[in-house]
Amino acid sequence: MLTLLASASVLAAGPSLAAPELPVLPPIRREAQITYVDRTGAVIGVRGGRFAPPVDLAKLPAHVPAAFVAIEDRRFWEHTGFDPRGIARAIVVAAGEGRATQGASTITQQLARHLYLSQDRTLERKATELLYAVQLERTYSKRQILGMYLSRVYFGSGAYGLEAAAQRYFNKPAAKLTIAEAAMLAGVLKSPVNYHPIEQADASWSRARLVMDIMVETGAITPAQRTQAAAKKPTVWKTAPNAPAQYFIDWLDGETRRLVGNPKQDLVIETTLDGQLERAAASAARRVVGASVPAAAQAAVVSVDGAGRVRAMVGGLDYAKAPYNRAAVAKRQAGSAWKPFVYLTALEAGWTPDMPVVDEPVTIGTWSPQNYDEGFQGPITLERAVASSVNTVAARTADLVGRPAIAQTARRLGIASSVNTDPAMALGTSLVTPLEMTQAYAVFANGGHRVQAYGIERIRTPAGKLLYQRRPPTWTPVTANPALSNLNRMLRAVITTGTGQRAAFPGYDLAGKTGTTSDYKDAWFCGYTGGFATCAWMGRDDNAPMGRITGGGAPAELWKAVMTTAVKRLPMQPIPAGRAPPPPEPQILQASAPEAAESIEEPDAETEVPATN
Repeated sequence: MLTLLASASVLAAGPSLAAPELPVLPPIRREAQITYVDRTGAVIGVRGGRFAPPVDLAKLPAHVPAAFVAIEDRRFWEHTGFDPRGIARAIVVAAGEGRATQGASTITQQLARHLYLSQDRTLERKATELLYAVQLERTYSKRQILGMYLSRVYFGSGAYGLEAAAQRYFNKPAAKLTIAEAAMLAGVLKSPVNYHPIEQADASWSRARLVMDIMVETGAITPAQRTQAAAKKPTVWKTAPNAPAQYFIDWLDGETRRLVGNPKQDLVIETTLDGQLERAAASAARRVVGASVPAAAQAAVVSVDGAGRVRAMVGGLDYAKAPYNRAAVAKRQAGSAWKPFVYLTALEAGWTPDMPVVDEPVTIGTWSPQNYDEGFQGPITLERAVASSVNTVAARTADLVGRPAIAQTARRLGIASSVNTDPAMALGTSLVTPLEMTQAYAVFANGGHRVQAYGIERIRTPAGKLLYQRRPPTWTPVTANPALSNLNRMLRAVITTGTGQRAAFPGYDLAGKTGTTSDYKDAWFCGYTGGFATCAWMGRDDNAPMGRITGGGAPAELWKAVMTTAVKRLPMQPIPAGRAPPPPEPQILQASAPEAAESIEEPDAETEVPATN
């Protein structure tokens, strides 16, 4: 204790006394961060190192750093790294209690601790902290010290640094924080547990008002500004606004590492995601599942435009509780959402929507498929069979056109998982991911061109140096008219008069297909408009039944909720009649690295026969 007090006294006395020899500052270590942004440039997530680069104070409103200085170290701009009065007070208390219980640390001392030391409350650590603080003040400017400090402190909820905290609690960059928001974040630092903006909302707001009082005392704001700022408590996001996008980032992370390896510098990944659509899709999934589906059910949503850009990817209802990505990884039976592959194969063989077929008992080998609704309709058209999702007609069609040919069609359209060719494959017994299904349906949406779903547009440094840019898409036709136009006609009927009527909304050209598997274990709705496709899936992770949840129910409602948001945010058009590609986006540079390549797991061996609709 005496050593610490003596060192502080000598340092405070200035040049009249010989200053103690200061230690050489260890190197400041910080792992590189990879920042992912959506198509508008908004941050959707960060991977890699915990700490961001030092905060640039010049880019912040003056009240933001002032809030932290006011509550943490009001003499920050005057002292040389430590506060002798505070240290003396802490030592007296420690002597009385036999241990160090008070910090009295300046911002510079706190930074020294964050950069170089442990959090142990010992006098030896405190003495070293003090010496490092003085050396920091001699090495860096006050603004640099404050910038490093604001990039390292912890705000709770996994948010390290000011920028991460602003995004987590207020869904905005630190440069846009209000006085009240800045005061609330500054107040958290004393105890991220006791002053947590969500879990201890009243205590957090009370301390924020205290911060604003001190800001008035220090001249950082006026009394009028304080009164105005304290009049309304800031709105705090209870759930991290970017939480749904973490499924998408997890999907991209492996591809990012393949392209850039283990980065030695900070990088920015410009993605295809539409952040607002992503949040809307996640919110709709929670709402629809909560209102319509039994407990323990999950949902997944994928939206892909006609060029393959993933615009939304919801891998589950709560990333924090269950980060398993059901959109890109989970393989489930597609049920009748698979039938478009069956009927496209038939249409390419010369069948037509008006061709007469018969809904009657069918036996193929030892298998006799049943319809979702009991009974048989007798003679109907092929279009009616699709709209009503008649299983007997789909099974007979597959048997006639050949199941190996259907498997080839599915692969041509983008299904990469193994496709079985037993009789029940016509009803969707193959295991596929929602991502695969969406990129396949995107072929129907873009005029018949192969789609490879992707999420990375560019990789650059924060300063703007381009390291990777995806090549423009190559338009490869994989199906043609009249088969494609006829399929679109039949899938439109699913929504207008068939099993998918709950997906309908006016003003847009819509088509799609429902899917429900045996014992209601999986429910799907996959559909599209011009240049845009979305698939919604629901099911349980343990593959247990969900009750009587069908694809034409909750999944169709979820699909409708997502698509009604999408059509307002992204360019839409009628479903193309032929092979013409959608209008290209502005020309981009030649890629400097190989194109992203999707990796999809092999399916599980076990399958079952669904009763689909």
